[in-house]
Amino acid sequence: MTAAVLSIGTELTRGEIENTNCTWLCEQITACGMQVTECLSVADEMSKIRTALRRLAAEHRVIVCTGGLGPTTDDMTSEAVALELGEPLRRDEASLESLQARYAAANVHFSDSNAKQADFPHSATVLENAWGTAPGFSVDIDNCRAYFLPGVPREMKPMFQKHIASFVSAQVAARTAQIRLRSFGAPESAVNDRLRGIEAEHDVVIGYRAHFPEIEVKVMATRADADSAQTAARGAALVVKERLGDLVYAEGDRDLPDVVGDLLRARGWWLSLAESCTGGLASQLITRTPASDYYKGSVVCYSNDVKEHLLGVPKAVLEEHGAVSEATVQHLAEGARKTFDSEVAISFSGIAGPSGGTDEKPVGLIHYAVATPKGVVTAHRVFRWGRTRNQLAAAWAGLDLLRRQLLDLPPH
Repeated sequence: MTAAVLSIGTELTRGEIENTNCTWLCEQITACGMQVTECLSVADEMSKIRTALRRLAAEHRVIVCTGGLGPTTDDMTSEAVALELGEPLRRDEASLESLQARYAAANVHFSDSNAKQADFPHSATVLENAWGTAPGFSVDIDNCRAYFLPGVPREMKPMFQKHIASFVSAQVAARTAQIRLRSFGAPESAVNDRLRGIEAEHDVVIGYRAHFPEIEVKVMATRADADSAQTAARGAALVVKERLGDLVYAEGDRDLPDVVGDLLRARGWWLSLAESCTGGLASQLITRTPASDYYKGSVVCYSNDVKEHLLGVPKAVLEEHGAVSEATVQHLAEGARKTFDSEVAISFSGIAGPSGGTDEKPVGLIHYAVATPKGVVTAHRVFRWGRTRNQLAAAWAGLDLLRRQLLDLPPH
């Protein structure tokens, strides 16, 4: 018993926007215990939509479709479904009244085009949209239940949770549990090699998601009931953690900046940064979520003059060792700690590329350091992925070095 996700929109097939809806829906359907075996995107064309629905309905128990429920002429999902079912459209008066009330409350003119959003296939069950204008609907296509949701993510997501999640869960005879482990510091192939044999030994499926620069390991177990599935998945996940050791930094949705932030909050410590080659990227990663209770600020110290006069790197160190050196990042971390009066500081200096390298200091060489009350720990790596990825990998490496210091783990 499987599910499919159908995304309707010419803007998707042209590559004009990224299909984040599909990724989110696949995660949610999987979490409900049903396997998603197909994702399909089609343009806003009547024949394409009908053909896709016909084939998917023959092969899957559930289809979740997004897009094509708006007021414009290229929004034709309702009409396509009605034609495929061989039934007329009907205007749902309750939906029409709700639409008119929303437009009136917003002091926006309501037109005939807007009224189109209240038209559904005759046999459809209307799905209320409390988060936007376009209602959704569901129909049965032979033995398949097909759901149709608006393409706007902030509307689609709560509608899935309210109208669809429980139905999907109820269709699954066997139950599936999945545990997601986040790792950093080893490539996908090396992670895979360490985990060889676990699937057969524990009757689970292990999947990998390489989301640069981390690797997510997904441990999935299917059993007769939810508790057994969760127990099996948890048992196998513990073995994964044993094999990968301190490469695993978190579970679920928490990312590395979240983990570092929680560790600093637990100690009541403040963090500051000195960023040269990363250009403020590490600060951006930290502040993607609220960080004002542990993060003081940063200096983007691109020039040697700033390194020397603002953060206190001795001129002699810069002249003897250069800006890209262990000695420089050590002084930068200490200088940031002093400048911001913080317990902890991270510093970065390197050659992100694409030019500027030498035989002694190649493109991709990044030095970084972490200063804590215990002292300064330095590290360096040579990244070979191009400028943008080199910067991102360096920022993560610095955050991971701090994580390791806070947990008394050895540098990687």
